Amino acid sequence: MKKLRITLEGKAYEVTVELLEDTASPALQTPLRTPSPVQAPLTVAAAPAVKPVSSAPVAEGCAAVCCPMAGKVFKCLVKPGDSVTLNQVVIVLDAMKMETPVVASMAGTVKTVLVKEGDSVDEGDCLIQIEGPAH
Repeated sequence: MKKLRITLEGKAYEVTVELLEDTASPALQTPLRTPSPVQAPLTVAAAPAVKPVSSAPVAEGCAAVCCPMAGKVFKCLVKPGDSVTLNQVVIVLDAMKMETPVVASMAGTVKTVLVKEGDSVDEGDCLIQIEGPAH
């Protein structure tokens, strides 16, 4: 049994692989090497997705409302300039065939909405920026 770590789309998975007796000719067999600690973990390259949502910097004095899981924006309930209260539902995600509410992380005024209905989002993406009441 060999234990391997595989990284796929930024998430690491540990898998255990059972090595079975190989019936191929000895010339085709190559011994498995155990990676040394200095080797980089095995990564599977995926086509890079352009995600302007997650790279948006949070403006000073603002709080970011981040996506709790991957999914699609089902409803956007606020627009720039709207006042919001702490824990007010601001976005509804469609994830795993369920509607998941995303709430405001602070009371204030919506400064920026970085997504629109139908957008695909990933866990951790910044969805909305809320400016505090002092501004």
